[in-house]
Amino acid sequence: GIFDSATVDTNILISEKAQNAHQLRAVTLSADGLENMSDYVRQNVIDIDYKLDETWAILSQIEQSIKQKIEAVGTPLKEWNIKINRGILTGLNEAFIITKEKRDELVEKDPKSDEIIRPILRGRDISKNSYEWAGLYIIATFPSRHYDIDDFPAVRDYLLTFDKRKLEQSGQKDIDGIKGNNARKKTNNRWFEVQDSIAYWDDFLKRKIVFSRISGTEPKFSLDTENHFTNDTGYIISGEHLDYLLDMLVSDIIWFAFKTYYMGGGIDKEFKVNNLLNLPVPLPSTDAIKLTDEEMKFIAENIE
Repeated sequence: GIFDSATVDTNILISEKAQNAHQLRAVTLSADGLENMSDYVRQNVIDIDYKLDETWAILSQIEQSIKQKIEAVGTPLKEWNIKINRGILTGLNEAFIITKEKRDELVEKDPKSDEIIRPILRGRDISKNSYEWAGLYIIATFPSRHYDIDDFPAVRDYLLTFDKRKLEQSGQKDIDGIKGNNARKKTNNRWFEVQDSIAYWDDFLKRKIVFSRISGTEPKFSLDTENHFTNDTGYIISGEHLDYLLDMLVSDIIWFAFKTYYMGGGIDKEFKVNNLLNLPVPLPSTDAIKLTDEEMKFIAENIE
């Protein structure tokens, strides 16, 4: 945002042909440094060491120290005995996500409908250490379950109230010549099934951590023991040491570390879940992260 007339972020890279020293000198330029930029750079430049297979960020000395101490005792989540899975992508939420009133109506018509209708949390429903269920359900016709929709006539007839051509996973565009009147993304799945296979469907029925990938200013992780499913803005973590892991994920130290060092790019306040797998968190059997009072104060002042 240095140039008022520019519509994209500006990055100028100057390089020379030389042996790679795996070091950078960098500065984060703020608005108050624009007037005397050369002086600002001289006073605020920092040296960064990095490895070729790691992301790098412009960090102050205290931020580098915090990062090193966390990584010294932390184990990346991808090495934990856990699984992180995305919620359910339906391809047409208005058909597959229903209210409690509609769920009750379908079950009254055919009690068997209850077998494939499950309560669902959206990412927006999940907060730090809590969630607020909005009374919504998903028609959980997962391709991996190989359902016959004729076994659920009330659900079948309800889905058919939507244009079946839009439910078809054919990828057809502009049905009836109407721009934007599209079928769902092309897959090998059937018209009444959700878009993804969801082979891990039984993990939703386990004790698990649910979280929103659109984090805002707080770590939106919560424990779910009520068998909620999630949509594609909500993710789940299943596996070992969930209570301990939840405490870590919502702690100031780990949340600061994730936001500062590992979160990665995305839309505003959204993080990439693959980057979460790289987050180093101490295992229950390892030493705790030991930071100085100055470092803890710095985290407290920069946590948001």
